[in-house]
Amino acid sequence: MPKAGIIYNDVKPIAGRVAIELKDKLTAAGWDVCITSSIGGILGYSNPDSPVCHTPIDGLTPPGFDSDMEFAVVLGGDGTVLAASRQVAPCGIPLLTVNTGHMGFLTETFLNQLPQALEQAMNGKYEIEERAMLTVKVFRGDAVLWEALCLNEMVLHREPLTSMCHFEIAIGRHAPVDIAADGVIVSTPTGSTAYSLSAGGPVVTPGVPVLQLVPICPHSLASRALVFPDTESVNIYPVNIPRLVMVVDGNGGCYVLPEDRVYMERSQYSVRFIRLQPPEFFRILREKLGWGLPHIAKPTSVELP
Repeated sequence: MPKAGIIYNDVKPIAGRVAIELKDKLTAAGWDVCITSSIGGILGYSNPDSPVCHTPIDGLTPPGFDSDMEFAVVLGGDGTVLAASRQVAPCGIPLLTVNTGHMGFLTETFLNQLPQALEQAMNGKYEIEERAMLTVKVFRGDAVLWEALCLNEMVLHREPLTSMCHFEIAIGRHAPVDIAADGVIVSTPTGSTAYSLSAGGPVVTPGVPVLQLVPICPHSLASRALVFPDTESVNIYPVNIPRLVMVVDGNGGCYVLPEDRVYMERSQYSVRFIRLQPPEFFRILREKLGWGLPHIAKPTSVELP
């Protein structure tokens, strides 16, 4: 019996309703179906009384989800896709992402196209696009305080209000550099169209094996975004008192003290997205962000989104 999964955003009533309908349809077609909420992929938020909300990377996989699963359908927006990625990446389960949110930059299809998309997935008529992830860890001495998988970006900054932070950052075996800024972002190519883009970083196509370091509102005109090979690890030593807060893919899970070290490297795990048609990143940039449109519209020759 083939096996499939469903991961849905239980905050959105429509996602929950479609998840039940989808489960019934797959079961009637002879599939073994596991269903879970994407809340299991949320990292949790630290606070002064609970400074570290730590769930080991392999501990986020939902019950019943394993490498025998043919695919999993994700119902939600980009936040749901990010959470689902953390849940299933260690198992290598392909994700068919269905937008029930707003922009849906990471989603493949829409609810009104779900019947056709599901048929393609059940028949194996799709391509797999792999997206690189980061492993993020916080060390105190030799002990791991916190770890997480990251598809978009890691952000380190002060709270509750933005103000100047100081960092010593070492990339690979290169000499450490000092950066003064409101915060720093370390981004994957997938995350290059998220926070890092708003902070002035470049857009990176998903297949390029690089990471980028982007200072947020740097104090020096010379501090600009840096792109480097994803074979290089990153160590960040904050020097702020009393602490900084870390945000990974929009989830904050750990306070970082001056004696801590933030370590990042390309993860051994990747997200595997189902593509129902050959991936076309420039088309997504155009449709979602308006990239590459002519500054003077030519309706007879250019199809506008």
